[in-house]
Amino acid sequence: MANGLDAYKAKRDFTRTPEPAGAATAARKGRLTYLIQRHAATRLHYDFRIEHDGVLKSWAVTKAPSRDPAVKRLAVEVEDHPLDYGSFEGTIPSGNYGAGTVQLWDRGEWEPQEPDVEAALKRGSLKMTLHGERLRGGWALVRLKSDRGKPSKRNNWLLIKEKDEAAVPGEGDANMEIDASIATGRSLAEISEGKKEWTASRPVARKGPAKPKARASDATLSKPPAFVPIQLCKVADHPPGGAGWVHEIKFDGYRIQVATGGGEARLYTRRGHDWTDRFPELAADAATWPDGVIDGELCALSEDHTPDFSALQAAISDGKTAGLVYFAFDLLREGQDDLRDLPLSHRKARLQAHIDRVPAKARKRLRYVDHFASTGQAVLDSACRMDLEGVISKKLDAPYRAGRSSTWVKSKCRGRDEVVIGGWSSEGGTRFRSLLVGVAGEGGLRYLGRVGTGYAAPLLKTLLPALKDAAADASPFIGKGAPRGGKEIHWVKPVLVAELEHGGMTEGGSLRHAAFKGLREDKSARDVTDDPQPPAPANPAGRKKTGSGSASGKVVVAGVTLSHPDKILWPAHEGRPAITKADLARYYESAAERILPHIADRPVSIIRAPDGIGGETFFQRHAMAGSNPRLKLIDVKARHPYVAVTDVGGLVAVAQSGGLELHPWGCRPGDPETPEQVTFDLDPDEGLDFAAVIAAAKTVKAQLEQRGLHPFVKTTGGKGLHVVVPIRSDGRSRIEWDQCKAFAKAIAEEVRRAEPDRFTTTLAKKARGGKIFIDYLRNGRMATAVAPWSVRARPGAGIAFPLSWGQVRAGLDPKAFTLHDAPALLKKPDPWKDFRAGEVSLRPVLKAMGL
Repeated sequence: MANGLDAYKAKRDFTRTPEPAGAATAARKGRLTYLIQRHAATRLHYDFRIEHDGVLKSWAVTKAPSRDPAVKRLAVEVEDHPLDYGSFEGTIPSGNYGAGTVQLWDRGEWEPQEPDVEAALKRGSLKMTLHGERLRGGWALVRLKSDRGKPSKRNNWLLIKEKDEAAVPGEGDANMEIDASIATGRSLAEISEGKKEWTASRPVARKGPAKPKARASDATLSKPPAFVPIQLCKVADHPPGGAGWVHEIKFDGYRIQVATGGGEARLYTRRGHDWTDRFPELAADAATWPDGVIDGELCALSEDHTPDFSALQAAISDGKTAGLVYFAFDLLREGQDDLRDLPLSHRKARLQAHIDRVPAKARKRLRYVDHFASTGQAVLDSACRMDLEGVISKKLDAPYRAGRSSTWVKSKCRGRDEVVIGGWSSEGGTRFRSLLVGVAGEGGLRYLGRVGTGYAAPLLKTLLPALKDAAADASPFIGKGAPRGGKEIHWVKPVLVAELEHGGMTEGGSLRHAAFKGLREDKSARDVTDDPQPPAPANPAGRKKTGSGSASGKVVVAGVTLSHPDKILWPAHEGRPAITKADLARYYESAAERILPHIADRPVSIIRAPDGIGGETFFQRHAMAGSNPRLKLIDVKARHPYVAVTDVGGLVAVAQSGGLELHPWGCRPGDPETPEQVTFDLDPDEGLDFAAVIAAAKTVKAQLEQRGLHPFVKTTGGKGLHVVVPIRSDGRSRIEWDQCKAFAKAIAEEVRRAEPDRFTTTLAKKARGGKIFIDYLRNGRMATAVAPWSVRARPGAGIAFPLSWGQVRAGLDPKAFTLHDAPALLKKPDPWKDFRAGEVSLRPVLKAMGL
């Protein structure tokens, strides 16, 4: 494609237009300029421009680019523009080419995803990565060969968002709502007035497009609007899956609504109380914001820049609120526009533009809360690792509705609840010791226990006066287990709400290891519900792991608090001691580095035995009520998402729930549709000596190696062996599940045909008579096989142990690998350490076999 600015210059008279004349420059390497200009010409469109070979390659896009991969925008290739056009914003006067108002809508840098951009443009398929302020991630320009079935007369392309972490499925046309310059914050209407830029150089004869009109949202208000009742969340054990949901970080602070108008601001609490005077610095900033109503959360940030509720309490108590930060996540009114009936996607786009219009000096305490469209569980996992409170999941197409709604769902990383204070205990009658807390029940408070930690001096400055002001003569607690009085017990009226962090609930209904975080002055006691919350998460990033508890008797493994750690899961067997839940949890913690490469981020079926192997056992594939939030959910296009493990905390969470065995899919991590290994399960008939299984494994190994593959072998924790082949699963090497299964079947049948007296491929027990069943059925899309290093729910606590081929010889005893022997086994080198290094593309093998 020829570069140059001849066509650009030929269309313009630079004595009559303020556009830069410019000149082509030398080509640069590395990240290059990218921008989008919103252009209100005869028709509103978006000029998409990327730097290449010293100029801006340009396309006129019919509508705002959408982050929804399902939305394809027509992009008409136009003449190259000079690089200094990238900073142009203003009005092209009537009578000139392109007459109309130009707004700088996005800017940043771009990178080609392949080295030869010129070849990609000629081919008509350019893939790029954008690093803009509004658009990010992978995008593609694809040239159209025809227009409505006829050869295209113009150079028409499609602009498409690629599927990645920056994609927002379901966003649709929401970006059309963004009317604010990324450079100056001005709307198209404000730019057309030319208040801060240039005006038309002289009148011209030819009439140009009409000036952009101000919207109702641009109208000013004489005073701040009244409080708007807020939308609340329903509580869930885990984030919802499926299309149309996006997920925001849950901030640990005070819900504050900011209303602006007439050069003033009002700050309202969740119940509509005016707290403007409490946060004078934010109020002063907000008085200069555009008129409207924003919904958000006011937070104090810790040294690592994460929200800290205790620090917020201390800041309010000391009157030191200048450092607080307001996180804005919704826009309810803009000027005279009530936006609550708009879908969330449109409100968020309007909010983004609204914040872009805020003067730079008034943005110090203001942050825009973006949303994530990746799986909610992945966002929750990230939030937990960062020691954040959790996530709020929201429906993109839902309007804003006051009250608790199923279109906003709250999932927490850790047990974090509001409770009502009913009393406190002391030492010596005066010295504060602990809070007595509960939740509303019929006729009074249902007792949840004592809270004995978390009372830093700044928090006590607020707490103690509040307790004295609410003093009462009688206990507000009711029912069985309610505390009795005494000289060290002081009752209070049930009006104070405290926020706690805890490790879940005991079987008796009390809080476990609760710590005080602060008073919730923004909530009343009647707001406190008895919604169950998830237990504490596994080890957040940066926290030190511990394998045992404190003097209080609790047991914590990899950050997970174990309930009933002494529960026996495997009874004593053949002279070896019983194995407890704590033993299992510590084993999975110590073996995590060897297990996780084979199961992490894949759907996994778990054999659970909550009462030990002597009790009921069952398979768990889906998340259940109360599932630990460290267990990820994966959408496998079934009725319910499947559960998965991502880290050591997830492994220990499995043990905490009585999960003994791990049976993952044989797929690529994070991609249930792509197989990455082939498994042959060698299952001997009853009575066959294990030597026959050893010989069978070597026979299968030989068949696979003849085809250039690199098989590995492991015990099953029972009487058989697994021969497993890693396969390359990316790019052109990728195969489908049906191909994987067909290959496994073909190999199994070939082995059977060669020695029909030794092998069978028939599942029925009656067909096995003294033979080894080669099970190739473990290679279907939803099929599973026990993971290397997984324990088995059988007497003796055997382990599915990975072997070297040198160990597969006479005398090999699969019963020698058990949970009892794990410490010694883990000290030896891992025979499967280089498992993935052995992967080979299966495509040429399939072709050679005619599959």
